Amino acid sequence: MTTIRDLTEADVPAVTAIYAHHVTGGVATFDETPPGAGEWRAKAVALAAAGLPFLVAEDDGGEDGAVIGYAYLSQYRPKPAYRHSLEVSIYLAPGATGRGLGRLLLGELIRRASATDARSLIAVIADGGDPASLRLHAAFGFQEAGRLSNVGFKHGRWIDTVLMQLDLR
Repeated sequence: MTTIRDLTEADVPAVTAIYAHHVTGGVATFDETPPGAGEWRAKAVALAAAGLPFLVAEDDGGEDGAVIGYAYLSQYRPKPAYRHSLEVSIYLAPGATGRGLGRLLLGELIRRASATDARSLIAVIADGGDPASLRLHAAFGFQEAGRLSNVGFKHGRWIDTVLMQLDLR
């Protein structure tokens, strides 16, 4: 069983490790150097101050209740006029895919976003060849809003990003 709950200080090392895995071994993020725990703590504080959720998926089946995924909402772009558009970020631990965790996390993000003054959610998805994230967002009603071709270069190849958008109003 999995519990979706708000991030706590104790979760920061797991979030740091999950993201580092995606930075060093994948293309889901265009970061090339994994941020440290301090940067994650600062992000969590900033999101909380903005009233935005930072969630974790906790595996209740293990002895220690391991964090096996996380998700958060952030302002889509820093300029004030974007304040009603939020960006969705979801990352799962290695070996935690295919268990419905993305659905649980995204569903809760949408529920929480609907309680804010946000008008739309935006997902910026690296199109690295695995369509799972595109399918996940489409299952929740996100529509493809555009594609940016060859905008990221990582692990020796050019990668597109797909913008998907969900209208909340």
